[in-house]
Amino acid sequence: MARKPKTIDPATKNANDAIQFISDHPIFSPLVSRVRMMRQESAPYPETGWATVTIGGILYLHPKRRGETAEWIYVLAHCLLHLGLGHFKVKKERPILWNAACDVYIARFLQDLRIGTVPADMETRVEIPFRDEEQLYSYFLERGLPHALNYVGTAGPSACDMNYDHKVTSYYYDREPDWESYLAKGLANAVTKAVSVAGGHLDSLTSNSASLTDAVRAKRWFIDHYPLLGALASGFKMIEDVQICQRLEISIAAINVIDRVIYMNPAAGLTDDETLFVMAHELLHAGLQHHERCQGRDHYLWNIACDYVINLWLVEMKIGEYPRMGLMLDPELKGLSAESIYDRMVADIRVYRKLATLRGNGLGDILDDGSPGFRDTREGQRLDDFCRNAMQQGLVYHEEQGRGYLPTGLVEEIRALGQPPIKWDVELARWFDHYFAPLEKKRTYSRISRRQSSTPDIPRPQWVDAGSSEDGRTFGVILDTSGSMDKKLLAKCLGAIASYAEARDVPMARIIYCDAAPYDAGYMSPDLISDRVQVKGRGGTVLQPAIDLLEHAEDFPKKGPLLIITDGDCDRLRVKRDHAYLLPKGKHLPFYPKGPVFRIE
Repeated sequence: MARKPKTIDPATKNANDAIQFISDHPIFSPLVSRVRMMRQESAPYPETGWATVTIGGILYLHPKRRGETAEWIYVLAHCLLHLGLGHFKVKKERPILWNAACDVYIARFLQDLRIGTVPADMETRVEIPFRDEEQLYSYFLERGLPHALNYVGTAGPSACDMNYDHKVTSYYYDREPDWESYLAKGLANAVTKAVSVAGGHLDSLTSNSASLTDAVRAKRWFIDHYPLLGALASGFKMIEDVQICQRLEISIAAINVIDRVIYMNPAAGLTDDETLFVMAHELLHAGLQHHERCQGRDHYLWNIACDYVINLWLVEMKIGEYPRMGLMLDPELKGLSAESIYDRMVADIRVYRKLATLRGNGLGDILDDGSPGFRDTREGQRLDDFCRNAMQQGLVYHEEQGRGYLPTGLVEEIRALGQPPIKWDVELARWFDHYFAPLEKKRTYSRISRRQSSTPDIPRPQWVDAGSSEDGRTFGVILDTSGSMDKKLLAKCLGAIASYAEARDVPMARIIYCDAAPYDAGYMSPDLISDRVQVKGRGGTVLQPAIDLLEHAEDFPKKGPLLIITDGDCDRLRVKRDHAYLLPKGKHLPFYPKGPVFRIE
């Protein structure tokens, strides 16, 4: 049997319709986007009233109160105006009288706006001439509350609907939002919309779109005025939902490059300048491909390292104003790359684990870790190509138009992203060239040339290697053969090592297989390495004994370099001689490597 559709209680429907109306209203939308409305029995709602509002921006609505949509609209607007008009900034000795004065002032304000319908049990309009709340409060102190008030407000008889309790209102993260500025923005939006309607640019009957939020305005500013990040900003969607941000544990902002979404928490209470800074911060994460460059590193520590670099650049560029929370600045790290900063952080992980990003303590504001499987854009362009091209084109336009100072490090990094990365096998070849230079040929009369018989009367020298002795021309290979290593990966590594060793006249290489214990395969020629190696082991991963074996082996040169092939799932290694690592792409060592790291694709 088909299930019956779930019916919505009429009282709940009216309250939800009122919330939707007030959220779309140009005056109240900036306030609504930064408050939290709770209509549930577990909340501390007023038992005899309609609603109460806290200093931190939480509206507790009576879950059992039955009211029309217009009445709920009036109640919501009433509570929001307590915040927007700055009534919480003033705390009087007689809070009931101050609350009553504020209610009367709001009643006249809403009467002029013609918003909603006044519920019958909270009529607060009185025939008293007054200029502002202070004058009304003084009047009530001298003569008491009029009999018409008695006092009845949104919280019920003889109760305040303004809640100053910080223990209940700890909804905002580090500071109180500037509610008055949000109301001012709403009034400005209403005036702009009214002018647009009068000029025929908007249809006042059909257009009920919400006014632009701070984040959307910041996004438009970059598109219109800042070419470096404008093209990138146009490709990202903004999500400003308090509930979603709470579910994702986003205190201020975060970015998901894979989904092309920037999350901005309206409850953070950022100013316009701080919003610009935060927006630029998240866009640079995407443009510089920090999600892709993580390469198996600890995702959170890599996020912290990138934040240090970005924040120093943005302060130099003077884009907006950096917020007081969720920001890391260290002038000592100026000029260092994110990779270099990360290597420093690995040495003291416990300290850096306590730092906070724009998302919060112990959380990275880069929501994706750069795992493979990028989604294509609507134009069929890969995501990483889109981000890279947007930054490169933005840099060209920015420099041509002279739109502002750009740090040298940022310019170099953007240009470096446009260059194709050096393949791992090319890097490995350069490593071989460094340790095994081509043997120099020379002539010697100590050996007879093969062509000597053709001219018995003329001595012919033979071409020989300058260093005919091949002692010491070798290297060690430590091969991680644990169960986590892919056999195809091992074959690719050994094939590349064998081909480069043979091309550079390296006659032998010392091979050590290592899983739970080292297996010394001895010296092998390049052709045996690539063709006849039989991998032993396939147990756990303990590489240090293999390194110690080669470092103390009497038949291995003291200056012989080591190549360590592993997937990174190993303990901290201590290597005293020259060495390099071969790792699969997307993996990272759990320690700061002193030798080069080649990532195998």
